[in-house]
Amino acid sequence: MKHYIGCKLIEAEPALRINGEVIRQPEGGCIVEVPSGSIVEEGYHVRYPDGYESWSPKKVFEKAYFQVDDSVAQGGEKVSRRMVDEFISHAISCSSPPIEPHVVRVMCVLRNGTTIHEKFDCVDPQLFDENFGEKMCWNNIYRKIEEHLDFLIKMGKNGIQ
Repeated sequence: MKHYIGCKLIEAEPALRINGEVIRQPEGGCIVEVPSGSIVEEGYHVRYPDGYESWSPKKVFEKAYFQVDDSVAQGGEKVSRRMVDEFISHAISCSSPPIEPHVVRVMCVLRNGTTIHEKFDCVDPQLFDENFGEKMCWNNIYRKIEEHLDFLIKMGKNGIQ
């Protein structure tokens, strides 16, 4: 068999599977009563664009899907700051004297493994401001992540036509 990759925009809500039966979790954090000795699995009730519904184990689901804001999913607003923040796995920021004086670097790793590097270089030592340099790096990183997420959302909604 050959390998394929796909992306779909789906609807989902947390759910439990108790003894093989999918139970949607009630709104407001209510507790579901579970009979003693039951096999309980955490996961998600999933609805695909064609209406097909299924259940997915929590670990599998959270590895495959990223929550987008409802307004973005419906074609409204652009990617939100919350979405960008939550798509970042971790980041490192540093200035690098004496090797490169007046340089700030920021490296950011996204949840899907993509790495983004940004560098701010100030030629005039009198004007160098590490905080400003870091802010400029982060502005560029956020713009790139917004573009990345926008691409993924459009792919999920429209597929490859």
